[in-house]
Amino acid sequence: MKLIKLLIPFIGENCTHKVFEDFGAANIPVMKKYFTFILFLFLFSYSSAQWQPAGDRIKTSWVEDLHPDNVWNVYPRPIMERSDWMNLNGLWDYAITPRDKSAPSAYDGKILVPFPVESSLSGVKKTVGEENVVWYERSFTVPSGWRNKDILLHFGAVDWKTEVWVNDVKVGEHTGGYTPFCFNITPFLQRSGNQKLAVKVWDPADQGFQPRGKQVSEPRAIWYTSVTGIWQTVWLEPVEKTHISNLRTTPDIDLSAVTVEASINNPSPGDYVEVRVMDGTRLIATGKAAAGSKINVHVQDQKLWSPESPFLYDMELVLYSNGRAIDRVKSYFAMRKISTARDELGQMRVQLNNEDYFPMGTLDQGWWPDGLYLPPTDEALLYDIQATKDLGFNMIRKHVKVEPARWYYHADRIGMLVFQDMPSGDGSPVWQRWQYFDGVEFQRSPESEANYRKEWKEIIDYLYSYPSIVTWIPFNERWGQFRTVEITEWTQQYDPSRLVLPASGGNHFPVGDLLGIHNYPHPRFEFYDPHRPTILSEYGGIGLVLEGHLWEPERNWGYVQYQSIQEVTDRYVDFAERILELTGVGLAGAVYTQITDVEIEVNGLLTYDRKRIKVNQDQIRRINLEIRNSLNR
Repeated sequence: MKLIKLLIPFIGENCTHKVFEDFGAANIPVMKKYFTFILFLFLFSYSSAQWQPAGDRIKTSWVEDLHPDNVWNVYPRPIMERSDWMNLNGLWDYAITPRDKSAPSAYDGKILVPFPVESSLSGVKKTVGEENVVWYERSFTVPSGWRNKDILLHFGAVDWKTEVWVNDVKVGEHTGGYTPFCFNITPFLQRSGNQKLAVKVWDPADQGFQPRGKQVSEPRAIWYTSVTGIWQTVWLEPVEKTHISNLRTTPDIDLSAVTVEASINNPSPGDYVEVRVMDGTRLIATGKAAAGSKINVHVQDQKLWSPESPFLYDMELVLYSNGRAIDRVKSYFAMRKISTARDELGQMRVQLNNEDYFPMGTLDQGWWPDGLYLPPTDEALLYDIQATKDLGFNMIRKHVKVEPARWYYHADRIGMLVFQDMPSGDGSPVWQRWQYFDGVEFQRSPESEANYRKEWKEIIDYLYSYPSIVTWIPFNERWGQFRTVEITEWTQQYDPSRLVLPASGGNHFPVGDLLGIHNYPHPRFEFYDPHRPTILSEYGGIGLVLEGHLWEPERNWGYVQYQSIQEVTDRYVDFAERILELTGVGLAGAVYTQITDVEIEVNGLLTYDRKRIKVNQDQIRRINLEIRNSLNR
């Protein structure tokens, strides 16, 4: 009967009485199912009417699977998973106001979170700019089963400065556009009913010093649309006051062991953590340690992870206090090692699991025509990695952007090496390109330096436990490059389990594990370092315009352009055969630009909407596999 009363304002009192009579009192369970279905259809239609993709530019096919009541409804932190959580994505109120004004008295309309304001999928598609801020607001209800728990409010990523209020009380703020953060909002919640959540975001885009990657206020060529505000999942999580707050795993294949560090919030004397390692359904190892101590677990008959065999061990961590299990998280890890060594000819090589290995990758900028920084669905996020693997690559250089955690989870799961860039910011990205050895570094302000160090550390902390990541790249093409030796040495010391390529295509210093050079369009091996493997970390850029798949039909750019898929394929193969020759004289890896078109830049192997592959896939795969196997001849 409650369902019938709820529907009366929408379908009419006479109608509901008639349906009740037709069903009869004996069929109330059936009637409830009927009205539940009707109510679902109504709510579905109502929310759809409040949101539609904005603009008329190209879109991916995954937009068809997107609905505001079920947007990005996948667990956002796969490296440390709990069973209970609440997704706060969906339609929020929003307003764009001048930066110096207080909270708006009225909102401009609805925005679909977590898509950035400038994107089509937000339903807004407006430019915010450094002089304005964007406000968000929604309400939520805490499930009754979460009573006596602490409630954490999580943000996957927000670009750039975020301030958060719960029930009109400011609970915290955060700067940084690429890393997750959370607040314990328990003290600010009302005892029951709706809770008010408000978020304010300011992003100076290319007018500020902060890391921003390819975002600019006036997109052109290799520079793309600015991204402002919430662009990853917002979610709630119930925890005990004492709980596992972070996880850090470090494999050591030489010792057949993994080290697990679990950070504990509010520990008490006697609290301890137990680690259980699984190979499928089989328990293969356990370990225990006091809260705050490292746990070393021996992995007998270890199975090594590689792109060719991406085996992952499942892991469960249980936190005990007073003999009682008070927290439990699921995770995973891989047994893999990345290093460098001389081959039998004395040439420096990258090694994976103590064997010479040639990383053959693509540049991946992670942009989407409909969601900009975020694709419509998790399936779309996986697609780019799988497409890269299907083309015969074994590595992705994630270029001046950091992805949602699930992207790295997919790379771990299907097997893909990742060279991870720090998003560039500050300084000039144009006049400083490819001046490899002049020794002149950019002079940042103290505030800019401090912010870089803060955000770089947060990025490494965020991504540390994802095994697919094998290389850190602090700088790209001298863009904002400063104190290179200091930053590189700090990165090596903070994470000795990975390689560091100090400045890809930038000003080179005798520091770090790899040397990275750029050349367009042809592959060249211009510099050789006898102490470090040399990676051709950007080359190619072969362009092709495919009508019907263009961001701007009248404005397109590429390093070189051809007229057909076969011409692009032939040119790619020409370049790849040159890479094969260069491997024989010491080239240790290569990164082709790029996996997809991005806005008006049309040198992708796929179109921007991911609806067409712009090369002959079989030919590309064959030559890539030949390059990857060249060190095993």
